[in-house]
Amino acid sequence: MSPSDSNSFQARIIEDMRAHDGNVTQGPLAGHPLLIMTSTGSKTGLARQAILTYSREGNDYVVAGTDGGAPSDPAWMGNLRANPEVTVETGNRTFQATANVVEGTERDRLWTRHVETLPWFRPYPQKADRVIPIVRLTPA
Repeated sequence: MSPSDSNSFQARIIEDMRAHDGNVTQGPLAGHPLLIMTSTGSKTGLARQAILTYSREGNDYVVAGTDGGAPSDPAWMGNLRANPEVTVETGNRTFQATANVVEGTERDRLWTRHVETLPWFRPYPQKADRVIPIVRLTPA
């Protein structure tokens, strides 16, 4: 998929989500729990949107930096490490949040819960041959 195809695909998903209270109603992501996270580009300083599948931990949203099982972290991980203040859009709600990259036993616990909720994530560590980062998005 070329970058312009990817941007078009993302734009269609965001349009669908916004038209249906945060729910994707068509295509391969229909029915998945998705949010739109806007971070600040670590190199450009520009707003960057990512559509992420999430699980919940109390009031927090938990996302995994799988990049579909790619061997490297998705670009948004670098953005969060440089600037953890993000905007999250889910359902019909938009709010500010702080992103915390979780490490150690807490990361392992959240990964296990994430995979229990979203079992299609299970093969990503082997496919990627890396530890998948886990991020907790805490509403401000």
